[in-house]
Amino acid sequence: QELLVESGGGLAQAGGSLSLSCTASLDTFSNYAMGWFRQAPGKEREFVAAISDSDSGTYYADSVEGRFTISRDNAQNTVYLQMNSLKPEDTAVYTCAAHWGLSGKGYLYGEYDFWGQGTQVTVSS
Repeated sequence: QELLVESGGGLAQAGGSLSLSCTASLDTFSNYAMGWFRQAPGKEREFVAAISDSDSGTYYADSVEGRFTISRDNAQNTVYLQMNSLKPEDTAVYTCAAHWGLSGKGYLYGEYDFWGQGTQVTVSS
């Protein structure tokens, strides 16, 4: 079993919405900061959003702030990414990642302990 499993990807029209989920098979899920990343063909992986382990504080890339919302449900061991006002340039494989909170705040700098396999998001014009 993969430690992180994403779901919810698919096809959306520009201006539409998709909601991604990532379920973690991790002990003490609440002690992990969680992040979402994306990678489009021919481009580098980029940070999308993160949520802290301790207080659910959030951080967003400038390109998605105001359109995307990251949240978590610790009782369900799940982190979500609600994506609204989608643009074609949002097309990418979206990957969930987990950072052990006791390691510090490396999740703000792209340092993660576990990565999921990703889910494809395609936005058409």
